[in-house]
Amino acid sequence: MPINKIQMKFINNKIALTFFLLLFTSVITSAQEIIKDSVVAPIKKIQSTGKQKIDGVIATVGDYIILDSDIDKSYLEISAGGGSVKDITRCQMLGKLLEDKLYAHQAIQDSIVVTDAEVKGMLEDRLNYMIEKIGSMEKVVQFYKKDSEEEFRTYFSDILKEGKLTSEMQNKIVDAVEITPEEVRNYFKTIPKDDLPFFGVELEVSQIVVTPKVSAEDKQKVIDRLNGFKKEIEEGSSFSTKAVLYSQDPGSRSNGGFYKMNRKTPFVKEFKDVAFSLAEGEISAPFETDFGYHIIYIEKIKGQEVELRHILLSPTVTETALNEAKEKVTLIKKRIEDKEITFAEAARTLSDEKETRANGGALINPQTQDTRFEMTKMDPAFYSQVSNLKENEISVPILDQGEEGKKKFKLITVTNRIDEHAADYAKDYIKIKELALKDKRITAIGKWFDEKIKETYVKIIGEYRDCTFTNNWLKK
Repeated sequence: MPINKIQMKFINNKIALTFFLLLFTSVITSAQEIIKDSVVAPIKKIQSTGKQKIDGVIATVGDYIILDSDIDKSYLEISAGGGSVKDITRCQMLGKLLEDKLYAHQAIQDSIVVTDAEVKGMLEDRLNYMIEKIGSMEKVVQFYKKDSEEEFRTYFSDILKEGKLTSEMQNKIVDAVEITPEEVRNYFKTIPKDDLPFFGVELEVSQIVVTPKVSAEDKQKVIDRLNGFKKEIEEGSSFSTKAVLYSQDPGSRSNGGFYKMNRKTPFVKEFKDVAFSLAEGEISAPFETDFGYHIIYIEKIKGQEVELRHILLSPTVTETALNEAKEKVTLIKKRIEDKEITFAEAARTLSDEKETRANGGALINPQTQDTRFEMTKMDPAFYSQVSNLKENEISVPILDQGEEGKKKFKLITVTNRIDEHAADYAKDYIKIKELALKDKRITAIGKWFDEKIKETYVKIIGEYRDCTFTNNWLKK
């Protein structure tokens, strides 16, 4: 049956409620104590929206409780994060909290484990972010109305642990959902012509990268320094502390270099090869990837998963090496413009970026895994580099410095421009597949909620029993 506009609106509402503020899962929910059903939370008076309210248990999901004040705290957290709460009702907020509790409760039933090391890493990362935004640890503690840093850390660790349990349970559900080409076709056929998704202007982009050469002497300095770290750690120094102080990996530095990974986790091959060759408690020798030189320490091995810490250092690039790289990329640009070689041929034979070299320099959009980049969704820095390029025009040499701090020169060209258009099955298959998969995942999550709510002790108290929920929390 074709999806009419009312059905489409329902699907959009389902998405909004199911994935409501998913990015803030670990922030907007309040830490809840795990209780037995016979335990009642202490009642206290709180000030909310100008009226006196009695704060107590308003809902129970499995072993978790929700207090009336938790809804107010959720509003506060969203506002503090810059979000709007204008159109979010208390019933909707309670619905989101109920979902989070059921996810966390079921995660425990399914033996999903969140380690103290993971929570500690997340806590340090989040604290660094909050301190940067608010100004100091004292102000963070004051904002959350806690009496001490220790009290705040305990409180927020519980929030992060519950949030991690929630996200792990969500991932377990949706990761099991797959979709066939036939299902994608059938999904597309159900969308009325007037309701087809509309895609903005898209570009296909290729690049050539020239990285400055690093001398053998500078490489050896980095290797020697990492070997020095390894020796000090083996003699009792903290790997985590050294990672915080010295690692040049912005993605893990604040967490003490911590990563949890399995063989399917998207890391560079060299890194994974070393990680899975080490025993628990072992520290690797320095090894090289495209990002620089690393040492890895294996904290725990859990079946096919490892928990590790690493330190990344990159050799210093001299001004001479930078100038030589710029000269090389300028000569490549001239050869292409003089028709001596095509851009794709130059990328395959002269580019230093192995990820794009085999494809003639074509970039893959990490969000969609195809070659198209929608201009309205581009990273601002990338947008500024490509937005004014005409088709097949080559940019001037661009000095680019990635998050890891490595400098390189790039030439960029727009190989194809796709004007804004309504979805076309043949041209936009990958995007349509993603929409169909998302729809199937939403259905799977809805089915999961229906099943687990029936199996789980759920109780909603007082005026909140009059709420209209997306899920059947009242078991009517």
